[in-house]
Amino acid sequence: MDKLIIQGGVPLSGEIRVSGAKNAALPLMCAALLTRNQLTLSNVPHLRDVSTMLRLLAQLGVEVSLDDRLSLRAERLTEPLAPYDLVKTMRASILVLGPLVARCGEARVSLPGGCAIGSRPVDLHIKGLEALGAEISVEQGYIAARAKRLKGARVVMDLVTVTGTENLMMAACLAQGTTVLENAAREPEVVDLAQCLLAMGARISGAGTDVFTIEGVAQLRGATHRIMPDRIETGTFLAAAAATGGRVRLHGTDAGILDAVLEKLREAGAELRTGNGTIALAMRERPRGVNARTAPYPGFPTDMQAQLMALDAISEGTAVITETIFENRFMHALEMQRLGADIEVSGNAAIVRGVGKLQGATVMATDLRASASLVIAGLAAEGETTVDRIYHLDRGYECIEEKLAQLGARIRRAH
Repeated sequence: MDKLIIQGGVPLSGEIRVSGAKNAALPLMCAALLTRNQLTLSNVPHLRDVSTMLRLLAQLGVEVSLDDRLSLRAERLTEPLAPYDLVKTMRASILVLGPLVARCGEARVSLPGGCAIGSRPVDLHIKGLEALGAEISVEQGYIAARAKRLKGARVVMDLVTVTGTENLMMAACLAQGTTVLENAAREPEVVDLAQCLLAMGARISGAGTDVFTIEGVAQLRGATHRIMPDRIETGTFLAAAAATGGRVRLHGTDAGILDAVLEKLREAGAELRTGNGTIALAMRERPRGVNARTAPYPGFPTDMQAQLMALDAISEGTAVITETIFENRFMHALEMQRLGADIEVSGNAAIVRGVGKLQGATVMATDLRASASLVIAGLAAEGETTVDRIYHLDRGYECIEEKLAQLGARIRRAH
């Protein structure tokens, strides 16, 4: 099993380009199921989750061509089945459910797996599709859905759910009549999907607000779309530079979708300059501890909570990080303690007392963003840190060790 070996204590310095967003790419790939014509995507990140989604789409009958761009053509779909062996490793597989029911009138999708960060129920997806007229049952670990044609409806979601919003928005594009999604997710990745669907001929208004209105159409056409930059990758590299006292410039990104994270970095003492698709960070002093409370967009993202904890661990002062999205997302705190971090977890809050230095040790990654936080901690630590079980990283970060090496990190992958 692969691991990363890091010789810490080197300030990151240099320039790198940010990849396309994983959390935008996966639903955009599923949008290809809504049309018989070709959907072409550029700025596609080369990630394990993207490869898994491609295998799933190919199994459904989608013709896949990948070179500089990704071309998907779902002219003839075979059996609308998403099997357990593909779905178990990636929760985003649930995103085929809405498009398949809308296009084929039926779908059978395994209950999803993914990172072990707590309960992420799909009941909101099911309730929403039922409101659109689908008959749904859960049997033998599969969600089975049927509908001759979905019908527009008002859907009020109990909780803000990104994948739930995306699933229902895609399904409603081919429904008969008008659908209103209330308490919808406002994340930039949801807006990116809406923009692609608009290019395909969908009628959507309200993307980026908490109320979406979708007027169903008989069919969608093909389109070409560029995937937005990955705001979590951007935030991760900025946090790594801040933790090591570095100076970096990131290209191909967008500061406008990262306001909450940039504000926390400024509070920590980072100097930031933004413009023309770039973000530059310089850290000239020991960081200051900053409090954070995760929240749906435009709040502080749960996917950056672990990385901020790594920064707080070597900061001056005490910080409190409160996790409101997932109930089991502090597993990285125990591993950071192995590096000498002073972290106390109490319910959904972590109290982080900054220490002068972390010390290298062997740590184990438990999920995607926890992996990134341990890499950041290892980069800031004295001595050698080994991060084990890094297959999590390959799900969401494209060539992370190569990019860090470009910034001067002493990092290598070992088997």
